[in-house]
Amino acid sequence: MRLRQRLENLPVGRKLLAALLVLLAAVMLVANLAFISAAYWITQESMAPQALHTLGRLIASPTLSKEALHSPSSAEALLRRLDDYAPLRAAVIYDSNGNSLAQLQRGERLQLPQQLSQLSHWRETAFRTNLLVDLPHPSGRPGALLLVASSELPSVFYTGTLTASLVILAFSVLLWLLVARQIKRLVTKPIRRLEELSRQVTREENYALRANRGNQDEIGSLADAFNTMLMRMEAREQQLKRARDDAQQAFDQAQSLAEETRHSNRKLELEVQVRSKIEKKLTGFQNYLNSIIDSMPSALIALDEQLYVTQWNQEASALSGTRLEEALNQPIFLAFPPLKPFLSQLKRTAEQHKVEKIERVTWHKDEEPHHYALTFYPLMGSAGRGVVIRIDDITQRLALEEMMVQSEKMLSVGGLAAGMAHEINNPLGAILHNVQNIRRRLSPDLEKNLEQAEQAGVSLAAIQNYMAARDIPRLLDGIQQAGQRAAKIVSHMLSFSRRSDRQLSPCDLPALIDQALEIAGNDFDLADSFDFRKLEIVRQFDPLLGPVAGTANELEQVLLNLLKNAAQAIHQRDAQAEPGRITLRTRQAGNWAEVQVEDNGTGMSEAVRKRIFEPFFTTKEVGQGTGLGLAVSYFIITNNHKGQMEVHSTPGQGTCFTLRLPLASLPENTGL
Repeated sequence: MRLRQRLENLPVGRKLLAALLVLLAAVMLVANLAFISAAYWITQESMAPQALHTLGRLIASPTLSKEALHSPSSAEALLRRLDDYAPLRAAVIYDSNGNSLAQLQRGERLQLPQQLSQLSHWRETAFRTNLLVDLPHPSGRPGALLLVASSELPSVFYTGTLTASLVILAFSVLLWLLVARQIKRLVTKPIRRLEELSRQVTREENYALRANRGNQDEIGSLADAFNTMLMRMEAREQQLKRARDDAQQAFDQAQSLAEETRHSNRKLELEVQVRSKIEKKLTGFQNYLNSIIDSMPSALIALDEQLYVTQWNQEASALSGTRLEEALNQPIFLAFPPLKPFLSQLKRTAEQHKVEKIERVTWHKDEEPHHYALTFYPLMGSAGRGVVIRIDDITQRLALEEMMVQSEKMLSVGGLAAGMAHEINNPLGAILHNVQNIRRRLSPDLEKNLEQAEQAGVSLAAIQNYMAARDIPRLLDGIQQAGQRAAKIVSHMLSFSRRSDRQLSPCDLPALIDQALEIAGNDFDLADSFDFRKLEIVRQFDPLLGPVAGTANELEQVLLNLLKNAAQAIHQRDAQAEPGRITLRTRQAGNWAEVQVEDNGTGMSEAVRKRIFEPFFTTKEVGQGTGLGLAVSYFIITNNHKGQMEVHSTPGQGTCFTLRLPLASLPENTGL
């Protein structure tokens, strides 16, 4: 099996040479066998019988015949004379009674008949040429001589045959070499040239190459077929190149064809056969454009002149809740109802080719208000005119802008507060100090006051009675309380303007919230008829949120301030059908820890919400608030803790304050 596989893997030229060699060997073998068989047949059928007849006639002469039948010894002597005769294999002389007188055997002994009567039976099993010759005898009864021919050819015949075979073999080898050379020239080389050409075509991808046809034989036909294949491949390559050029041209025309897609959809039943090829080319490009449009974070909607939807991306589906297949070929006010108030701007954009912008609209998404910017672009092209609507969610951007404005405002106001606090602090200190000195100088407990009164001839008791009658002590108390209140305001202003360089430490937010709730329930009195403990407190704490880096007393101050404001907002509600509720949440949002304080109080308007963090801004009555609580809280969160603070409120529904503290790495060796 391995030899057969090796032979099958030989080159064509070697296969032909091997076949020719095997053919020569087979011809030589068959020729020798035929020659030897023919010589053997001629010897057995012609030469051996003739030789036996000749020998029989010689021995059958009266002289030799009488001598042979005289006695066994004379018969044997006669047979020994025949021993050198090569064609003779065996001989038997029978006497007149048919009995064997003498035998001659050469080589392996044969089973010759001992009686002449057994000769017919022996001839039936013998395959050698034999001859029975009568030997005349003077007595009148003849004897017999049986001659058996040899079946072997003489050795000289084999020597001559071998010599002739070697000569023929040498001549055959020379002829084989000559044929091999011609096969190599006529078969192997053309095939190798075709092989090299095919390798060159594969390597260079040059289908313009051609094979030399050569002779008018099968290899020449193979070369013609190979050239035909190359021509077809070259033609196919040119077709592919033209197809690529056509595809590129179709890609360049895709934008104009995309505008005509709507018309092709409406006339699809009439133009399906004409436009099928173009649509196949556009499919890939259309999918690519759709992927780009769907990947954009803005909602993109394309309308025709009649304001029917022709394009609709995934963000538009998410914003409107209308799927693409439901929105296509529908009026925009049905596919996207919130855009109905802007139909006049859309028509103006389509008719006057003018860009229209709506800076801010507020829509609810997931039950939360979101702010969006609308831009209407005119769409013009060979396929028709229309409008492209872009809707951008600017909620986060507005929050950041508002936060930046608030931060800049806080920085500027902080500098002003610092200067004012220092300017007010000096006269305020003098006022409080002088009030204290007046009280001391009017006190009867000091001997110096008594001495000075006696010298002036005035009684301190009379002075005290006069002051009491004129309510002067109450006025002094009012001056002192007003001064202390002003001092507290100045202290808040200084705290607001002072940058914090405190070392932050790990703080457990749920523990801080519980502590602030306990203080709020025990300490401050919001109104005579209002009890903080009657409020419903809902805790929604994230158990996976760990400690946050911060200053515990400052965060507690912020939480206490927010709880106070929430309780006051709940107390100011007109209808008390729903019980007062404050919801406290903690959770992780990305890299921030969020704390939310939400109430179901009166809420606030948008104008109030924008100014809620400004210093000295308050909606409370005069004397009930300084307007610094939320400003200081905002400063503590943004400046001292590098966090964020924002508020969402709906009038009549409540307010939600959100604190965001960065989840930075905690200081080492905190013990947690």
